[in-house]
Amino acid sequence: MHGRTADQPLIEAEQIARAYAAAARNDPWAALVQVIADALADMDEAERRSEQRDRLISRGYARSAPPTGDHR
Repeated sequence: MHGRTADQPLIEAEQIARAYAAAARNDPWAALVQVIADALADMDEAERRSEQRDRLISRGYARSAPPTGDHR
């Protein structure tokens, strides 16, 4: 597979690619579409969490350590 010898362990990306290929019954297009769909869903979730965190911070719910040093 792409210049790989049988005795070389698979890297994480290859393991993931094989799992997607197997789930797509070795249809490369279907596997690619599913990878992209999953990545977009993950990005949407990360954005949602970021916006939620930003709303909490803007409302003053975020706590931080008290300032240190002399701030006159």
